[in-house]
Amino acid sequence: MRILIASHLEPEYVEAIGASHPDVEVLYDPTLVAVPQYVADHRGSAPELSAADQQRWADMLARADVAFDFDWQDPAALPERAPNLRWIQATSAGIGAFMRRTGLDRSGITVTTAGGVHAVPLAEFALTGALFVVKGVPFLQRRQRERHFERYTTRQLAGMRVTVVGVGGMGSNVVRTFDAIGARVTAVGRVGGTYELPDGIELSDVDRLDEVLPGTDVLVLCTALTPETENLISADRIALLPHGAAIVNISRGQVVDEDALIEALRSGKLGGAALDVFREEPLPADSPLWDLDNVLISPHSASTVESENATLTALFIENLARYRAGGPLLNRFDAERGY
Repeated sequence: MRILIASHLEPEYVEAIGASHPDVEVLYDPTLVAVPQYVADHRGSAPELSAADQQRWADMLARADVAFDFDWQDPAALPERAPNLRWIQATSAGIGAFMRRTGLDRSGITVTTAGGVHAVPLAEFALTGALFVVKGVPFLQRRQRERHFERYTTRQLAGMRVTVVGVGGMGSNVVRTFDAIGARVTAVGRVGGTYELPDGIELSDVDRLDEVLPGTDVLVLCTALTPETENLISADRIALLPHGAAIVNISRGQVVDEDALIEALRSGKLGGAALDVFREEPLPADSPLWDLDNVLISPHSASTVESENATLTALFIENLARYRAGGPLLNRFDAERGY
């Protein structure tokens, strides 16, 4: 079995993959993959390959049975460029739109996602975003700039009503995080699904979202982007939220009507928002979101931490053992569901 590592990975993790199954051949040359711009960057900038290097990369693709990440050059052509490829371990959890765009959802190649790898850092960002609004951080920053020292009354997140939309690996951890600090959490997902939720957490079907929103102080979006969830948080649904509510988006920008969100933030209908994802990325310089002091902007980086590659490698090694034994793979992408 030949394993192609198609994005940058530190030497110790490459060695760990090879050592986990000594009879496999690991194909990896860091000079042939995208150059990372930060730790755990799996996109990076395209390297300039000579004709000889390009041929070496094509040869590695042609030999691969398994791949850690997608071809950085032309993922849509993987079925032709890598005819022996049977399984790809993605380094991202939300790959539904990518799979549809490249046609890989119809390729017959098994793909597993990085679902759960980013659960902890994303839950930490969700909590940070909620506290940004609830504790009035923009107000404190204004007072600090003004050198104005005056006591005031703030709010408490414990006891507030937090609604988490999407309760897979990431969302379930967000639910546990807010439950642990004493918030009153409602989990929104498909009733009948399998979720790892704390005891006592109410599960509401996504079809009843309109009933849940009026009682929501903090709305945290964790759902995958599918045709059903695109524009899920529409202008009408934003209007259902109580005055002063907060929105935290760690799913995908297209889940929210961004124009309606901006208007609600400008008008004071919403108390604030913490956004890691946007309709268009990078966020355009002329977006009104940049100028709203009640908005916390993260450049789609809430999931990226220094330990990410260690966690991804451990997931890949576990799945590799399952794959070789003919067992069920963790996080297998379902083309019909889109995640």
